[in-house]
Amino acid sequence: MRVLVSGASIAGPVLAYWLTRYGHEVTVVERSPVLRKTGGHAVDLFAPAMEISERMGVLERIESMKTGTERLTFLREGTRRPISGDATKLFAAASDRHVEVMRDDLSEVYYDATRADVEYVFGDSITSITEGDVTFEAGAPRRFDLVIGADGLHSNVRRLVFGEVAKRFTGAYLAVLSVPRELGVPGAMTGHIGPGRSAALYGARHLGDARAVFLFRRERELDYHHRDVARQKQLLREAFTGLHPEVDSWLGHLDGEGAFYFDSITQLREDTWSRGRVGLVGDAAHCPGPAVGGSTSLAVLGAYVLAGELADGDHVAGFARYEREMRGVVHASREFALGMARTLIPRSRLGVTGLVRGMQVATSLPVWLVRPLAKLNSKGVRLHDSMVVRDYGSQGAGVLPAH
Repeated sequence: MRVLVSGASIAGPVLAYWLTRYGHEVTVVERSPVLRKTGGHAVDLFAPAMEISERMGVLERIESMKTGTERLTFLREGTRRPISGDATKLFAAASDRHVEVMRDDLSEVYYDATRADVEYVFGDSITSITEGDVTFEAGAPRRFDLVIGADGLHSNVRRLVFGEVAKRFTGAYLAVLSVPRELGVPGAMTGHIGPGRSAALYGARHLGDARAVFLFRRERELDYHHRDVARQKQLLREAFTGLHPEVDSWLGHLDGEGAFYFDSITQLREDTWSRGRVGLVGDAAHCPGPAVGGSTSLAVLGAYVLAGELADGDHVAGFARYEREMRGVVHASREFALGMARTLIPRSRLGVTGLVRGMQVATSLPVWLVRPLAKLNSKGVRLHDSMVVRDYGSQGAGVLPAH
């Protein structure tokens, strides 16, 4: 089959890798003129996504780019004594096998693993899809057997084919800002937290900058367009000015030319991710909420499953199997994300105290006790470690049973 994939971030290249391995001809179109460097935040790869990456032969490179965050230190608004914790113990609670890596770095690794065998078209975007006939903003019309949208929460493919879909705003927003490297300490995250908002700064040894990450809560969605960067920066300033002088100094870099990201933490609630010869994968299909729902690991798994189920070329049966295979973990991720959004951004001072004290207590326990306690709750903190990776063999769907 000739397959067009829209989006060259995470799910798109992973899908392209496996489809190519099963003998299909893949083209990836990306709106950005180059591989995106959007100031992406650190993302987590849990055991299933790490296993898939290992099968792709890229895990060693991914692990070489890990952020290496080991220490967390937060100061509550209005207090003078910070509270610290051991980040490695929190990661041990969440997963037996885990790596934290910058999203931009991860995207580059997956792209490099595929660019020799996959046609990449940068600086273009799909304008219409009719059966397999596709038109583009810049390129000539082309015909494909399948079109897959892997183009994120604001998916162009989804808009063209599915129209408006059910969404749920979690009440939270995420922003990431590039700041000078010397402001961050590799291996450490330091931050400030108050009712309804938190800001933190972290660095990594291989990064040329440091990243400030902001989370804040609003009862209603804010009025802005997802491409209106000036408005987004204005909203971020309004949300965080006055939390702490150090945070104000981070916000001072909004006027620079560093990378910047801002978006609502919004879930997609649809359970149908295909229509005719068009399918969706990753955040374009089932985003549980950026930063709180394990969306990166879910995107890697979803791309791997979709490719395996489409391997035999029967897209009707393949799309149906893909949706059945992913629906359970997607539903669980949605509920997990809603709980995490409430936990990470407490509404009250009492909630803030409970969060930082809880972190302190959890990270004071020995790893040998933290891990078995966490394993008692596979639908909570261990959810994304419990996702099953099927072995599709060399020919794809149904060759071997799940393990």
